[in-house]
Amino acid sequence: MSDVMSAIAQRRTQTLTGIVQDEIERMVLSGDLVAGERINEQALAARLGVSRGPIREATRGLVRSGLLNSVVNLGVFVRQIPDDEASEIYDVRAVVFGFVCQRLAGRIAPGQLKTLWRMIAEMDDAIGRDDGASYYRLNLGFHDAILDFAAHGRARQTYEALIKETHLLRQSALGAADRMRESNAEHREIIAAIAAGDGDGARILAERHAHGGKRRWLNSREESPRQESPRQVSPRQEPEARNPA
Repeated sequence: MSDVMSAIAQRRTQTLTGIVQDEIERMVLSGDLVAGERINEQALAARLGVSRGPIREATRGLVRSGLLNSVVNLGVFVRQIPDDEASEIYDVRAVVFGFVCQRLAGRIAPGQLKTLWRMIAEMDDAIGRDDGASYYRLNLGFHDAILDFAAHGRARQTYEALIKETHLLRQSALGAADRMRESNAEHREIIAAIAAGDGDGARILAERHAHGGKRRWLNSREESPRQESPRQVSPRQEPEARNPA
């Protein structure tokens, strides 16, 4: 939090609202604020050392981006995605990721390929330690690297919007060791196709990987209780920190 407070104090590269919005987004994506939780302006203002105005403006921006949801007469909540909508997001993500991997197969550099293989090895290490949180962090980095290397701005923009919406769903879907192993085996197949310059194969494997993520998510839904309805947070209660997955 000290880094955030320092950034807010300096205001060197971003507006105050932008810094606050980035921090609230980080809290949502890390699980500090959970799906269905009401955004407590007063508590967040105290936590970040700002007035409620920047908090309000930041939450409006996050409502527009789809990460939060505004409910008339109730407030702003961390968005809960219905199962049918989440399924549709996975389907669209499969198409975008397939396109990106197909594109990368025809342009990847040796150093980039080495980076991706190293990341797969690091994910294997996390699986060996049964460290789901590290695996998920590395998994995000792996997909982010593929997007970077493919160098297609609009595809990246579309993919990142989809990822933000399904972040917490994907995290729960990769919690078990067998699902992590399956996911990383799929990573290995995708990179082998990219390394061989097989664009069509890379696309098919990448789409299959995304659909596999959807299946893993559905399985995790069957194994765990459904999310509770949005809960109210007292204006005097600061949101509690929570460990991801």
